[in-house]
Amino acid sequence: MFISFFPKPKLFFGSAVIWTLALITVWYAIGDQIGAQLGLLPTVAVPPDAGVLNLVSRPFLWFYVYFAASVAAFWAFWNFYAPHPWTTWSILGSSLIIFITYFLVQVSVAVNTWYGPFYDLIQTALSKPGEVTLPQFYGQLATFAGIALVAVTVRVVSRFLVSHYIFRWRTAMNDYYMANWARLRSIEGASQRVQEDTMRFSTTMEGLGANLIDSVMTLIAFLPVLLKLSSNVTELPLVGHVPYALVTVALLWSIMGTTFLAIIGIKLPGLEFRNQRVEAAYRKELVYGEDDADRAQPQTLSGLFVAVRQNYFRLYFNYLYFNVGRYLYLQTDNIFPYIVLAPTIVAGKITLGAMNQILNAFGEVRSSFQYLVNAWPTIVELLSIYKRLRAFEATLGNKELSSIEVVRFTA
Repeated sequence: MFISFFPKPKLFFGSAVIWTLALITVWYAIGDQIGAQLGLLPTVAVPPDAGVLNLVSRPFLWFYVYFAASVAAFWAFWNFYAPHPWTTWSILGSSLIIFITYFLVQVSVAVNTWYGPFYDLIQTALSKPGEVTLPQFYGQLATFAGIALVAVTVRVVSRFLVSHYIFRWRTAMNDYYMANWARLRSIEGASQRVQEDTMRFSTTMEGLGANLIDSVMTLIAFLPVLLKLSSNVTELPLVGHVPYALVTVALLWSIMGTTFLAIIGIKLPGLEFRNQRVEAAYRKELVYGEDDADRAQPQTLSGLFVAVRQNYFRLYFNYLYFNVGRYLYLQTDNIFPYIVLAPTIVAGKITLGAMNQILNAFGEVRSSFQYLVNAWPTIVELLSIYKRLRAFEATLGNKELSSIEVVRFTA
């Protein structure tokens, strides 16, 4: 799954983490000094531009240059150290997706910044008639329109790029497995695993991977915003004063939800994997029956379908209580920010604009922390696919298959 697309996967991902941490350290330690020495940053701090113009300001342009140079150095090293036919897509493609995701998150930050003056303007207009003019109001809407136009354009490009990236990954897996087909063909359902599981793995990774990168980037961008906004929230219900209240509550609430769902959904990956096995056994007998009149007899098919039915019923039962817990948590999550802000709102300590900024930033951080909560059903599916493709990896590595791979489902 990985060696087909990435050069020396274990070493590659380890070096990527180390390189990223080093770049982040340099950026926050001396990034401004380097940018100023290169003439890419002003020597005197300049207030950020409003709206979308801030995304092409000099500090942002300096980050774009820094990111591009860092990626180029990493790509050049791996291209020299361990040449791989898919290096361009696996390194440059991955980096471009990360950059676009970062850019879209910054667009969301720009929208969150816009919330403050816009909703304060509405509050002023409603409480003091005649004080806000139509040009002022339309000017705020025009600012949002500019941000939204950039967001729509970049998001469309992002989806197009990610789709091509994922299909390239599937192509790499397909080519790798086909090159070793003589050793893999004896595994039960091998043809399905190459054709269907590689397709499902790539499409599932498209959603999960993109959302994971988006969640990480959102945390990086919005945590400082939420920390700043926490100064307006000094008390929490029942608890009282808590340092950095909004960040603390978002983190604890998300950890609680993730842990809770992981516990009640612990059986699902194994059941999903078993489901693929019994379905493959049933489908395989039907395929044999197309060419051999002695195969796929009613009694045989009936016994195989019983295994399919029993596993589905177990899956349905486990999803029943899992979904009860998941939807209960998510519905409570809809009103949770208002519960947190209740003492501050009732005391009149924030304006409408500040409240909307807090709600939006809090929601972004909370949803990022809740990545596992929102993606858990998809993760379960991905784990079952991963288990099936791992049989290929075990065979090629001369390792023993897992115990469930050895079991044969018969009538």
